[in-house]
Amino acid sequence: MPEAATRIMLVDDHAIVRAGFRRLLEQQVNYQVIAEAGDAETAYTLFVEHQPDVVVLDLSMPGVSGLDLVRRMIMRQPSARILVFTMHEDAQLAERAIQLGARGYVTKSSAPEVLASAVADMMAGRVAFSPDIAQSLAVSKVTGEGDPLAALSAREFEIFRLIARGQTMSSIAAMLSLSAKTVANYHSLIKQKLGIASDVELVLLAQRRNIS
Repeated sequence: MPEAATRIMLVDDHAIVRAGFRRLLEQQVNYQVIAEAGDAETAYTLFVEHQPDVVVLDLSMPGVSGLDLVRRMIMRQPSARILVFTMHEDAQLAERAIQLGARGYVTKSSAPEVLASAVADMMAGRVAFSPDIAQSLAVSKVTGEGDPLAALSAREFEIFRLIARGQTMSSIAAMLSLSAKTVANYHSLIKQKLGIASDVELVLLAQRRNIS
């Protein structure tokens, strides 16, 4: 009896990029792309409808960010296999994604076969990293590099990213289903933990870390 195809959903806000991912993945035996989305809201709706075996998603999207989409999907289905596929080559961002429930993090600068093998690793129950991210994670653990963002919780880090992207407190509250007061409290705590006094410093820190 033939092995059932691995059903994959692609989430990226660029249609031409999704088309490339689809071609790459469907060249593999038993990989089938069953849904595509260009924004987080559509992605979540299709995720609930199709229940894919693997979700391959970018972090940078209009509106709700990829990290919040990961959180929502995992809240809906804790066993979901989510692979972050992004241009952000940042070990701290990879750690946050895994903390929120993603099972893999692959950078878009990786060789094409890395994405396909990452899907296979996740289907086999393993956490998958592209070689550059695996090395960055190892180096940060060994050297104990001081990263101020490491002091932030997953929720604080997500709010940090949204503030850095220019979102208002009210829009962040709506995106994350929190009260405006709660977001304001997080905002103050984030600045306290990072030792910064203004949102200008916050944005500059995000830019230095290539976080958007």
